Amino acid sequence: MPTPRKLQEEAELRTLRPGATPAAMSAGRLRYEEPCEIRTCFQRDIDRIVHSKSFRRLKHKTQVFLQPEGDHYRTRMTHTIEVVRISRTIARALGMNEDLAEAVAWGHDLGHTPFGHAGERALAAICPEGFLHNEQSLRVVDKLEKNGAGLNLSAEVRDGILNHVGEGSPATPEGKIVRLSDLVAYINHDVDDAVRAGIMSENDIPAYIADATGRRYGKRLDTVVKDIISASADGEIKMSPAMDKVMHEYREFMFAAVYRNPIAKSEESKVLGILEKLYSHYLRNIEKMPADYVRLLDTDSPERVVSDYIAGMTDKYAIYKFSELFIPEAWQVR
Repeated sequence: MPTPRKLQEEAELRTLRPGATPAAMSAGRLRYEEPCEIRTCFQRDIDRIVHSKSFRRLKHKTQVFLQPEGDHYRTRMTHTIEVVRISRTIARALGMNEDLAEAVAWGHDLGHTPFGHAGERALAAICPEGFLHNEQSLRVVDKLEKNGAGLNLSAEVRDGILNHVGEGSPATPEGKIVRLSDLVAYINHDVDDAVRAGIMSENDIPAYIADATGRRYGKRLDTVVKDIISASADGEIKMSPAMDKVMHEYREFMFAAVYRNPIAKSEESKVLGILEKLYSHYLRNIEKMPADYVRLLDTDSPERVVSDYIAGMTDKYAIYKFSELFIPEAWQVR
């Protein structure tokens, strides 16, 4: 009798749209494993990511605003959840593999630093080998999780994680869906958070962008998602040319109004100072890092290993370690 996994794989082969990525056709894992009787390879990858330590730490990592006052600002975890939902919606509507899209979306930001993109820029400036969060996300799932064993994810999930940003392009349509969903999610929810923070108002969005996408958060999200679904009907995952132009200008507007806003970013200079001090300290005292990181010195440079440790920190933990190492105990805030 076929196993539940086999039945699901057969159903995918019958129902997925041509060009989609059936689990049964996966290129496999870095190291061979016996297939699960119940879950397809992509469903298994979802579980591995969601149960990982790196994923749990995302709830205490900044999205845009550093240590915001209030419970409703996005964190790196809530951003990831929103990307997952958008990705599944688009994949379902287009007849693509929802499980593959979901797995890529869950894992795409596992390599993000503390303090959001400010932390990423700081590590890129400090580490002589450079730092990109998409490459670090792949390093997390390949090498850093499970005491060096990694999560041993499917090739298609690894490809989607690596290529969700940057110059590369995902090899699967599901990976391309996540790449667009990430953009749609962060531009729209960052507007929502910026309005909540008093950095801007809905009325600040240029009229031509609001006319094209909508004047409310939910409407903007709905409009862009529907545009992607409609424009991708021929099998190529994309926005319509008109929406692509609008979203490019929307992103430029957000950089000017929010991402480089002196009020929103007033604390970011401190991030560089914190991470520089931590990096220098651990480079000089590498044995002070946890054993899971010290063992990486067998295969990686001290600079890369220290970057791994710092990138894995949450905002709170980075501040705690900075305080512990560099602020006299009598001065520390309790």
